[in-house]
Amino acid sequence: MKLIPTLRQLQYLVAVADHRHFGRAADSCFVTQSTLSSGIQDLESVLDCRLIERGTRRQVMLTSLGEDIVERARALLRDAEALAEVAESGRRPLAGRLRLGVIPTIGPYFLPRALPAVRDAYPDLKLYLREDQSARLVDGLHAGRLDCAVLATPYDLGDLASVSLGADHLLVAVPAHHPFAERESVEPVDLEGEDMLMLEDGHCLREHALDACTGHPLKANEAVQATSLGTLVQMVANGLGITLIPEMAVPTEAYAGSGVVARRFGAPEPSRGIALAWRASSPRKKEFELLAAVLRTHLEDGTGTQTKGRQP
Repeated sequence: MKLIPTLRQLQYLVAVADHRHFGRAADSCFVTQSTLSSGIQDLESVLDCRLIERGTRRQVMLTSLGEDIVERARALLRDAEALAEVAESGRRPLAGRLRLGVIPTIGPYFLPRALPAVRDAYPDLKLYLREDQSARLVDGLHAGRLDCAVLATPYDLGDLASVSLGADHLLVAVPAHHPFAERESVEPVDLEGEDMLMLEDGHCLREHALDACTGHPLKANEAVQATSLGTLVQMVANGLGITLIPEMAVPTEAYAGSGVVARRFGAPEPSRGIALAWRASSPRKKEFELLAAVLRTHLEDGTGTQTKGRQP
């Protein structure tokens, strides 16, 4: 019978490819550097080929064949992990590790009220959270670094599977002294000529804001951009312009006394969708649907009640 690599040997190789450093790779695998080096040498012996270039001190380099083997190793390790997850989910749904991604314009506003309910419903679940922009979260899902992610739609999810959690309205956030603050609602046409503040490129909320005002030219203030919604709202409070804000963020960012007032659009109100996405090949579909059911309840509880009546 032909000798085949062990999963442990493949883990060592992938770790070296990720870190390009034997010491850091060994630390990530919780083994000594000598153990990791020996494991990779054994892997090269089994495969009868050179995977790593020797003799360079600055950075670990893989051979071209080594790079190909790494990609196949990643797939094998994902399948092995999926096998263990199938067994685990068959015994206890939503138990053990789950790596959840979330975008910055959802995480700080939605998860604090939703996660306690998730912990109550599934006390054996160990959540590892990753906050990042949509594109990097989608890449993380495809690469197997994440199990699922809470994203805003519309967004090109490619071949990922997803389930809707609900909708989140977009409101206009203006300084407290702005004329819009005296109105019950605004229309997209009203925003023409206003200094519109946006998040920097890469944040899907930027695209959703532009979509909400389709057909009405916006005067986007490109000289002032923010990397977070909190910073963006502070710019509004200081009179640098106005912006669009998700309804779920209003209690945190546009509360009474913040210097910012949020006003709804007239019907039909623009909104973004909120979805839970995962790899279509994942064996944990039923678990993700259970998680979505809990998250959906708390999204529904937290929207539609945040801006009742006039704000001071």
